[in-house]
Amino acid sequence: MAIESTVQHRWPVLPVAEWQDTRDTLQLYTQVVGKIRMAKEPIVNHWWNVPLYVTARGLTTSLINNTDGPAFQIDFDLRIHRLEITTVDGASSELALEPRPVAEFYDEVMRMLGEVGVRTAIWPVPVEIPDAIPFRQDRQHFAYDRDQVHRFWRTLVTVNRVLAEFRSRFVGKASPVHLFWGGLDLATTRFSGRTAPPHPGGAPNCGPQVMLEAYSHEVSSCGYWPGGSDEGLFYSYAYPEPEGFRDVAVTPSGARYDDQLAQFVLPYELVRGASDPDAVLLDFLQSTYEAAATTAAWDRPALERPANTWHNAPPAES
Repeated sequence: MAIESTVQHRWPVLPVAEWQDTRDTLQLYTQVVGKIRMAKEPIVNHWWNVPLYVTARGLTTSLINNTDGPAFQIDFDLRIHRLEITTVDGASSELALEPRPVAEFYDEVMRMLGEVGVRTAIWPVPVEIPDAIPFRQDRQHFAYDRDQVHRFWRTLVTVNRVLAEFRSRFVGKASPVHLFWGGLDLATTRFSGRTAPPHPGGAPNCGPQVMLEAYSHEVSSCGYWPGGSDEGLFYSYAYPEPEGFRDVAVTPSGARYDDQLAQFVLPYELVRGASDPDAVLLDFLQSTYEAAATTAAWDRPALERPANTWHNAPPAES
């Protein structure tokens, strides 16, 4: 791979049109793996028991606390493009990540689980995808371009870092930075502490309990989604949406409220092309959060870390 500048390495160019087929296949691969974690772990508020997490090599389920066998972990190694299942007893199984129909990927993963002694049944139908094809029948999605996947992972690494910094500014209840495989978006969510009205639902192949649990409490949520714009976009929304929220003038230039998505959006390419991408993204995250917290009358002094303590203090001299 050619040597890139620091900014290009941290903020890769990855037009959606060029990698959409690979993106859609990868999303379905992550759904198979994410559903395994969901089947084995007890439910945690807002479905925090189901996402994947960014690692130094790709994505992971983290340790799955299996109740009927050894605990185990599933990792997408997106540097050498390999799926790995490892148990705490030392058993392991590997699968090359390469062009492969989703139906074959599903069968291979089920075989691997049995091979290491952690056989798991899942509901084999994708969620949050219109006209979804059951995993066992899906030979339509098979693309896997290694360079494109590697660039996406590098983007996740960078966005994870900025979202983590933004999350540190809040002392109220906040989610981890995690990847929800339903939409393949990396997100973090802040909570006001108040309950929310029942969510109306509507996501494809998701029962009403899914959104009711996800949005049981009032939120301001933000993240990165590899769709919706030329190179994907950053988003920020509130549930329930407060009156006047969508009319707030947010920053930076190029951020806008999208009526179809019902959220503020900022194209990835505007961040990537900035002289200080981190600052531009943090500006968007902060201003859109403030739009939600102000219009919904959150108790901001009790929930936020003072601005002058956002950055770590230098270590004390010995």
